[in-house]
Amino acid sequence: MRRRSVRTAFTLIELLVVIAIMGTLIGLMLPAIQKVREIAMRLQCKNNLRQIGIGLHNYHNTRGSFPPGYRAGPYVDGTTDTAPGWGWAAFLLPYIEEDPLFRQLDFSRPIQNSPAVEKLVKLYLCPADVYQQGSFIVPDAFGNPLVAAAPCSYAACCGGDESEPTDPGGRGVFYRNSRTPVSDIPDGSSNTILIGERSWANANGTWAGAVPGGVCLRGSLNPTPGSSASFGPAPTLVLAHSHLNNTNTDTDGGLDDFSSRHIGGSNMLFGDGHVSFIRSVPSDPGEGSYSVDSLSFQAMGTRNGDDLIQELDY
Repeated sequence: MRRRSVRTAFTLIELLVVIAIMGTLIGLMLPAIQKVREIAMRLQCKNNLRQIGIGLHNYHNTRGSFPPGYRAGPYVDGTTDTAPGWGWAAFLLPYIEEDPLFRQLDFSRPIQNSPAVEKLVKLYLCPADVYQQGSFIVPDAFGNPLVAAAPCSYAACCGGDESEPTDPGGRGVFYRNSRTPVSDIPDGSSNTILIGERSWANANGTWAGAVPGGVCLRGSLNPTPGSSASFGPAPTLVLAHSHLNNTNTDTDGGLDDFSSRHIGGSNMLFGDGHVSFIRSVPSDPGEGSYSVDSLSFQAMGTRNGDDLIQELDY
């Protein structure tokens, strides 16, 4: 009696067909997977900012005001006079369950005297950002290393385009030696940005503060023109203003502007604790003029502008 042989393997043609089908399915699924991943990272970033907001309000309840943008001595030029330089995120550490790290810092001396500033603080890093996995070197304007510090994906808002990080004051909630209480936000806390995303991949900021004598380096993925904007002054390490968001045209590198690695915008923490995803404001119409979106974004950054805000969130 003749037995029929049973085939147990694919032919070459069948194998190629299966591979082609699998490749097509993966190609169709990849955009959906990337979209889900982006949504998850955006939500985690929002949660980071909400936790920072809780910390800021606990600080406010204890101290009667929000922490300073950064602490410094008498004002000279806002660039070379930032000592000791400790910034808002360093003062916030005990209020975000980082008290052991806080106790390792010497706030009576410049940032360079506390090696603990090298420690990564997960809450200060957006999962979508591209940042140094360890500490990075903050140099002076000539490239000489000053201190190894941990990266940060967030910056405090010093105001709109009328306020610079190097100014002695600002129309935002955070600036040099600021001690702003909620009562000093007449525009309303729900309308005023406290902290926003400023991607480390665009501008190499740190949670430690405005390192005395230091500069904020341009990030390796910064998309703006870079011919004359390789770094910003020390206060830019911790402060930004709400002029542009995810700019790709600003000739000063956008180092003092908000930015993110999300698609289409950046997360912003407002004074009442809510977080909104604010759509990108990449450029102005021309020198000295502002788009409607830019004016609205600037209004969000001021605490006392007496201005109306057009919603830019999604």
